[in-house]
Amino acid sequence: MRRKLLIAAIVVAALLAGLAVGGRRYISRTFPYRSALYAGLARNYMFSWSAAPGATATEANPAYHAAPLASAPAAAPANSRGDWPSYNRTLTSERFADLGEINTQNVGRLKVLCTYDTKEYVSFESGLIMIDGALIGTTFSDIFSLDPATCAEKWRTREDLAPELLSANRGVAYLDGMLFRGDYDGQVLAYDFKTGKRIWRTAIADRAKGEFVPGAPIAWNGLVFIANGGGDAKGAKGRMYALDAKTGKIVWEFYLVPKTEGDPARGPQGASPLDLSSWRNPPGIPISGGGSWTSYTLDSDTGELYVPVGNPSPVYAIDVREGENLFTNSIVVLDARTGAYKRHFKLVPRDWHDWDVTTPPALIQTMGGRRLLSAAPKDGHLYGIDLSTDALVYRVPVTKIENADAPFSVDKEVHFCPGIAGGAEWNGPAYDPITNLVLIGETDWCAEVQLRTPEEIEHTQAGGPWFGSIMRAPLDLFGRFDEPGKLWGGWLYAVDADSGVWKWRVRSNYPIVSGVTPTAGGLVFFGDLGGDFYAVDAATGQKLWGQKLGGPLGGGVITYTADGGQKVAVATGLANIAVPTAVATGKVVIFGLGP
Repeated sequence: MRRKLLIAAIVVAALLAGLAVGGRRYISRTFPYRSALYAGLARNYMFSWSAAPGATATEANPAYHAAPLASAPAAAPANSRGDWPSYNRTLTSERFADLGEINTQNVGRLKVLCTYDTKEYVSFESGLIMIDGALIGTTFSDIFSLDPATCAEKWRTREDLAPELLSANRGVAYLDGMLFRGDYDGQVLAYDFKTGKRIWRTAIADRAKGEFVPGAPIAWNGLVFIANGGGDAKGAKGRMYALDAKTGKIVWEFYLVPKTEGDPARGPQGASPLDLSSWRNPPGIPISGGGSWTSYTLDSDTGELYVPVGNPSPVYAIDVREGENLFTNSIVVLDARTGAYKRHFKLVPRDWHDWDVTTPPALIQTMGGRRLLSAAPKDGHLYGIDLSTDALVYRVPVTKIENADAPFSVDKEVHFCPGIAGGAEWNGPAYDPITNLVLIGETDWCAEVQLRTPEEIEHTQAGGPWFGSIMRAPLDLFGRFDEPGKLWGGWLYAVDADSGVWKWRVRSNYPIVSGVTPTAGGLVFFGDLGGDFYAVDAATGQKLWGQKLGGPLGGGVITYTADGGQKVAVATGLANIAVPTAVATGKVVIFGLGP
């Protein structure tokens, strides 16, 4: 064992020398990709030697009382057929699956039916979809179609993309026999659903500015909706798009931060009230940020598109970008057909922690008769907004919150919770209409930051990562995280949709960033970064089943019917140098009931 540790230490030390130079330019094509990747994976491999087994603990809230109901709980349908046709199953993002063949009585018989290995060390965050007899997933560069019962590959198409160190793709949209995804070259691509042949591609982002397209699009009424990410780069600006599904032509474009002189117009501009009044930047500090990098929500009844908007830049340094910095850290509501602004919800008023509003909100009809928007940013809170009045109903903590109001300093490190990788990341709230509970997975992981001087911040190269923090070690680009394994964990909270009071919560000793999926079988499925996949009782949170899968769970958790029975499919494998987890290739694992 000592020799093993010594060899690993030598490898890490040598490779980190290259990472120390390249870490500041992680989005540059000149970055020494392989050296940095192997250094990060070697560190993760060493971490995994001493990683603790997965463990959970469930707590009931003695102060919980169900809110008065305007309607009776929904009955669980028996063995209904179902696809999973979109990132969050429905365009309104509730994630509830009305399938009950796998239930609280028989979930102990759940077993692995098959596994598909992508054979890639990627941050496998794909939000899987299943429709018309095909299970679809994506890696950084590939899109593939599988048999949803056997994992047999139907086709796989690869795009020629230069490797990136911190890269992910969160999935696809489906519409009228076509699939749609984004890529790190700043493009949106369309493929034939049956063959995987590329049909068209459209550029919506400028890679030279640090922009890219990692999010999972959604599609409706002949349109594909997708935004660009890259809000951590100097000069990059977030924009939302609608593209014609058949041709790829840009139907409208909406700037999520102010459009200024010299910014391109790639298509007709959606009407916007946004001006410079909420950005009081001095010369040399361009308006930057507002990327949208997960997925989106759409109300087909009203034709309204809900867009989660990320952080302003430079990250952490609010003194050089005074004001509200609209529309960052907001949910922006647009007319889906025209891109015209309708309203917005500013959830994080002043962001100096990198607390993006990341996840697509869920649109819920509660048992109390309220039409509710449920949102979970990275700030560690769950928000409930009454859509009939646009009033905030509740804002409740769902992970550790500490030192949240302390200003950052150039003179010392400031510790805060949740850290930059805390709170809710790219998978958002789910809603169970049987229990009237909102379910949200959270990361409990704190960090500390010390600011650079304004002069150092200003001199960052355009298109480079724009963090206002001092980088003391190669992997501290985002600040210094608390020690993983000892000072991190995750939460699954179940919160009454009407009152905002939590009923039960599950504590995991690993962060929870996977999709969370409630079903009509009375179950909630989720996984953690320790590689453990769980099913808990939706009414009580008690663990009913669990299995170690080897690779960390950071992507989709979906359920559907195929080959005559209910299946559950999960994405495992999160090879990300920013998160110390077990090293594993990206895999799709399909479960079904055994004898």
